[in-house]
Amino acid sequence: MRVLSMGFAEIFVATHDEALKRAAALEKGADVTGPAVRIEGITDFEVEQLGDLAGQAVHAAGADYELALVDVTSDALLGVPEAMVRALAELLTYESEGDANVLDDVAAAWAAQDDMPFDAARSRQYVQQLAALATDVEKAERSGLFVWSE
Repeated sequence: MRVLSMGFAEIFVATHDEALKRAAALEKGADVTGPAVRIEGITDFEVEQLGDLAGQAVHAAGADYELALVDVTSDALLGVPEAMVRALAELLTYESEGDANVLDDVAAAWAAQDDMPFDAARSRQYVQQLAALATDVEKAERSGLFVWSE
């Protein structure tokens, strides 16, 4: 069993340079601005779990959903692979058979993972926000989705 730290993960859209600046500010504990989703009590590991769940939900299981180190200057800053960005963005529009809402299903499954610090309702808010960020990445040039975790 993992012991949860009181850290957080922040997921945001940025260019490579913007991501490095934001990571430096976060590491100093400075206030940062711009669209981001901050989730208390999780790390990059839980974000990867969400990627796997989203991928399964949109029938893209087996893709690489592992976050990658972005730059040697920050080991807390990780890039979200394109496959995970696509899977998260698809949660907003994916048509499933029957009446199931894949976003709700993914959120419930994510909240049910071991030691998650939030319930399914809060998870749904986070997943909805992350899916919206992923959609923003797909519209922006030279931007990516990044995770900084404490």
